Amino acid sequence: MEPIGNVIKQIVKQRNLGDEKTLENQALHDPDVQAFLKQNADKIDQKMIRNSMSNLYEFYSQKTHPNKVMAGYAPQLFLNGKVIDIRYAPTRAKIAQDRKKAAQRRLQLIDLPARLHDVSLSEIDVTDDRNNVLALIYDFLKKYKKDPHQKGLYLSGDFGVGKTYILAGLANYVVTNMNKNVIFLHVPTFIAGLASHFDDNSRISLQEEIRRLSECDLLILDDIGAESLSQWSRDDVLGVILQARMDNVLPTFFSSNLDMEALQSHFEETRNATDPVKARRLMQRVRFLAKEIVVPGPDRRNSLH
Repeated sequence: MEPIGNVIKQIVKQRNLGDEKTLENQALHDPDVQAFLKQNADKIDQKMIRNSMSNLYEFYSQKTHPNKVMAGYAPQLFLNGKVIDIRYAPTRAKIAQDRKKAAQRRLQLIDLPARLHDVSLSEIDVTDDRNNVLALIYDFLKKYKKDPHQKGLYLSGDFGVGKTYILAGLANYVVTNMNKNVIFLHVPTFIAGLASHFDDNSRISLQEEIRRLSECDLLILDDIGAESLSQWSRDDVLGVILQARMDNVLPTFFSSNLDMEALQSHFEETRNATDPVKARRLMQRVRFLAKEIVVPGPDRRNSLH
């Protein structure tokens, strides 16, 4: 084994840290090292300290001059037989960052801005306008923890009142605290791009996408009612997705500038036909899946939410 002094000299030279004797003394008098030695005084003698000096120095060095290779990990001392050894554990910041990345993978935003990943439900402004909708969302979350088969909400209201923002907070809470998979979909853009997104050369077929939307733990359909529908996109895409979610009682949330009655009128008119019966059937699914709540308030798009 290479002498401890040589090991320390090599580290000091590589990192250009100064005099090794001084730094060795500093390492021994580091508060965390001293605390560890006192905590394990009945198990540690001077010989063990001498034999462990390279590890004690590495611990001190990593604290005072962190190696970028170990970014996100903090050194910890522990007893390993007759040696004081060192291991690295993820920092709280690293754990939080990894948790956030894992949550972001569970939340898929389709045709929506990536910044919605950063919306926290707890940071949403609680105003008189929002009391009712936030109370219903928290009630949903409480029930959802016990039973995944819950009715969602249909948030209607004017442009810019924060419907999408509130639903983003819900989505991030679910993926972060409940480890569920959520798909958050902007309906008008999705419907407009169906033909181009799912041609024969597409990596994901339309049927696979419909199945994914039908089966995800929680689905949010944003800005429904603003899309231009064909009979096919209404009946064979949107209708199939909502039918499957109704059959399996899977939580589904909506946001819209239209109330439910106006949405039914919207569903009646497709590009080439008028069909009140099919519109009524589709709305039966929407009403089964979600309770309507009006979100009042001013346009917040040019201010903080």
